[in-house]
Amino acid sequence: MSHHLSGPDLRSPKEDARLDLTDVFVFPAADSGRTVLIMNVNPFAPTQGEAFHPEAVYRINIDTDGDDVADLAYSFTFSSPSDGRQTATVHRAAGADARSHAPGGEAIVSGAEVAFGAEPLVVESDGYRFSAGLRSDPFFADLDGIVNGFQWTGNDFGIDKNVFGIVLEVPDEELGEGPIGVWARVSLWEDDRLVSVDRGAHPSLTAYFNAEEAKEKYNEGEPADDWDTYLRPWTAVLAHTGGYTPEDAEETLRTVLPDVLRYDRTKPAAYPNGRTLTDDVTSARLAMVSGGKISDDHIGPHTDLLPGFPYLGHPHPLS
Repeated sequence: MSHHLSGPDLRSPKEDARLDLTDVFVFPAADSGRTVLIMNVNPFAPTQGEAFHPEAVYRINIDTDGDDVADLAYSFTFSSPSDGRQTATVHRAAGADARSHAPGGEAIVSGAEVAFGAEPLVVESDGYRFSAGLRSDPFFADLDGIVNGFQWTGNDFGIDKNVFGIVLEVPDEELGEGPIGVWARVSLWEDDRLVSVDRGAHPSLTAYFNAEEAKEKYNEGEPADDWDTYLRPWTAVLAHTGGYTPEDAEETLRTVLPDVLRYDRTKPAAYPNGRTLTDDVTSARLAMVSGGKISDDHIGPHTDLLPGFPYLGHPHPLS
């Protein structure tokens, strides 16, 4: 699956679904001159976690100069839930402050209500739009077919699933003039120390490429170290699954290593140039790992997406 259950043995990090990053998206907003940033967490919400974790820092990092280090970061923190309510604060950090995993910089949104019902709650503040809460999971894939030897079932794993969505829309000038790199991270305060428990940008990487014993280290890591750390083991994966030569594997892995989602706003948004809510990332990853032998899982995008902010569909009722 995309990035769901990204801890060892198909478990959520710390065995806590509230800390589980599921997907990252970046694409142009419905309003011109603006960019949408989305990180979804908590697969199977709200049954495995009824609110955002109040001791976690959810974060979207932006690299504006191509060195795979954050130059801009938006951190999202949440109050302890009480009587079915929770509020969110958004911090914007730049420069050196953006390189710390802790929230820093200025608070651009404060006290925003989290939406646990069917309708989203949207806050507009100083040119930003923000919404957080229970939404329909846009991820689509025939996971039953993937785990059963690519015998396709026609069943879409995500068709009735919900996530907790964090959606921020920013003016383009906030992101600089050139291409950007985007990745998300979830960290948890433990004994007065902030520990990174999940991170990623490209879909399905840790599921296909990382051995179970490597996943926690990967989630703690920094994108700037990815090429040196993972080129060799991931080349071995591609040789085994797709018959790649070392040279072909290196060329292929340049798309996803470092694990930073590149987005050039002068070109159409379509994965891997950013990622929209309808991009067929499952088929793209299957083609990669199989060396082109498997090109499609025959599952299409969801039809419940919204045309405007916050873009993610209304949550499905619990069965």
